[in-house]
Amino acid sequence: MPCQLTQEQIDHAIAFHGHWCPGLASGIRAAEWALAEMGPRSEDEELVAVVETDYCGIDAVQCLTGCTFGKGNLIYRDYGKLAFSFYRRSDGKAARLVLKGMGNTAEQEEMTALHRKKATGLTPGEADRLQALREHVAAQTMDAALGDIFDIQALNDPPPQKARILESRVCDGCGERVMETRTRLRGNKCYCLPCFEKQADVA
Repeated sequence: MPCQLTQEQIDHAIAFHGHWCPGLASGIRAAEWALAEMGPRSEDEELVAVVETDYCGIDAVQCLTGCTFGKGNLIYRDYGKLAFSFYRRSDGKAARLVLKGMGNTAEQEEMTALHRKKATGLTPGEADRLQALREHVAAQTMDAALGDIFDIQALNDPPPQKARILESRVCDGCGERVMETRTRLRGNKCYCLPCFEKQADVA
């Protein structure tokens, strides 16, 4: 079944991200699944999203589901996987959505090759072809059934713990305030992570 979100929701996600692309389309569809299966947009921490890479689709998840870094209910794990896990705190319902490849293999390979060539410059024809491929894959993503876009796996894991308000300390290196859990001790001094690394480089 094609995307069931309203055009207003889709436009809101595009405006939030800044442009339309296949990555954003996949994030919109992940957010659609979460809203349909987990309930309405999260105003606090009722819904939690765990994302495994920092690509375009994450913006759609933040914008549409209300899972954000600032509220502590969007958690980033740097695994390099196109996967989203959603948790509902009220009853422990949880699932992980893993993105399948969209478009045929030849299209994917051509699009990847053109993306790589962008660094050195595309001809006008190549730029037009890349844009056409991106539009095609994004349209496919929006028109496909959710089960064709994602492998959807039920999870038995408990939701991540709620965001905590932590004490701050002043770094003895730069004088800036830093969360206590992100400080490191060297001798009798307390350092933020960048200053601690600089101390290690000097030692």
